[in-house]
Amino acid sequence: MTNLRLRLSLLLLLALQLSIWQWGLSYEHFLTLSGFLAINFMSITMILATRPAYLERILGGLDKMYHLHKWTGILAVIFALGHWLIEMADDVLKTLFGKDRSLRESDFTGLLDDMQDMAEDLGEPSLYLLIALVTITLVRWIPYRFWRYLHRVMPLIYIALASHALLLAPMVWWQQATGWLMAVLMMGGIIATVQSLTGQIGRTHRWKGLVQSVKQASKNTIEVFCDMGKCWPGHKAGQFALVSFDSGEGAHPFTLSSADQKNGLLSFQIKALGDYTRTLANDINSGSKVTIEGPYGRFQPENGRAKAQQIWVAGGIGVTPFLAVLENRMYMRKEKYPEVTLHYCTQTVQGDPNVLRLKNLAENLPQITLIVYDNRKGQRLNAEQLQIHSKKADIWFCGPQGLAGALRKALKNHQASVRFHQERFEFR
Repeated sequence: MTNLRLRLSLLLLLALQLSIWQWGLSYEHFLTLSGFLAINFMSITMILATRPAYLERILGGLDKMYHLHKWTGILAVIFALGHWLIEMADDVLKTLFGKDRSLRESDFTGLLDDMQDMAEDLGEPSLYLLIALVTITLVRWIPYRFWRYLHRVMPLIYIALASHALLLAPMVWWQQATGWLMAVLMMGGIIATVQSLTGQIGRTHRWKGLVQSVKQASKNTIEVFCDMGKCWPGHKAGQFALVSFDSGEGAHPFTLSSADQKNGLLSFQIKALGDYTRTLANDINSGSKVTIEGPYGRFQPENGRAKAQQIWVAGGIGVTPFLAVLENRMYMRKEKYPEVTLHYCTQTVQGDPNVLRLKNLAENLPQITLIVYDNRKGQRLNAEQLQIHSKKADIWFCGPQGLAGALRKALKNHQASVRFHQERFEFR
């Protein structure tokens, strides 16, 4: 999701909530508005965490959904912190703006009164925990295999904050659209919480299979071949999956590097980029169990605009979706495909097995023009080398974020109508 698309999504969510708000200037209005926005954005964050298929279609892929999930979570923390600060400054704000007795919290008796007191007491410590966990997530102090267990505390924090919002909301809300919207979102958040705590998220898209073989593709990259049998539902070239070879480590996103040939055989190219991937080659072998969730993603270079110049850019391990797309062309054997220029950037041509693989595919696909850049020889790709000559250009990019940023910046004011398609694998 481009930054513009993300901003528009967040603004739309904020505008929807503000459009039904009963505006006023009082301490209670500031307090309840901040709490209303905080619990709503946290509910949306919980719903997005369940990876609903209908939202993947709307948002353009699971990677875009998780990017939005990250920012709705950040907004939830900001509004929750604002809610707490407003409550701390209640005397000053009441003096400046006065009171609105209609927005007082509901008055209960008996058990509900006790629950209301407990919910109020839980609000502040839950906020501290929420801030701590979001901070740890954003700065990445903790390795993924440990962080994912910490992240499982989030649903419990949500239950505490949802109880706080439900029991302390003004009674008048439940007769207005304000309360109806909050109730619907909280119901979605509670369902998501149950799914998370019971391990049901992604269950219907989870498939079990065996590792068929593991090949050392290059010095720091392995290629893993998996046999998922007849249960595999099939995938589109360019998609990815959440792959788990170890239940203790959890699933990691890897792009499918092979076309779907309806036989349940899949392959992934995995580069040693962290603690887990560096030791993976020693931890798995032929016959190892694998669990794959997916397929996910909407990175489909074949779906470019009509009459738009098609440019594909791959950097390093980012070549995997394009390998799948090219193999799919070979497998489908259709007569007509649009002309494509594929720019492949590698650290060194020597010892890179994907260079030979790409050349063999390009030789058999006359619509593909392959250009390889050898970083060791000082060959660097820039925006001018993309040679955009059409009024419309679709650029499909998979590679290092630094290269993507440089190309985006250089193409920002280009005369052509340029669409830059890129997946984001930052899932935390």
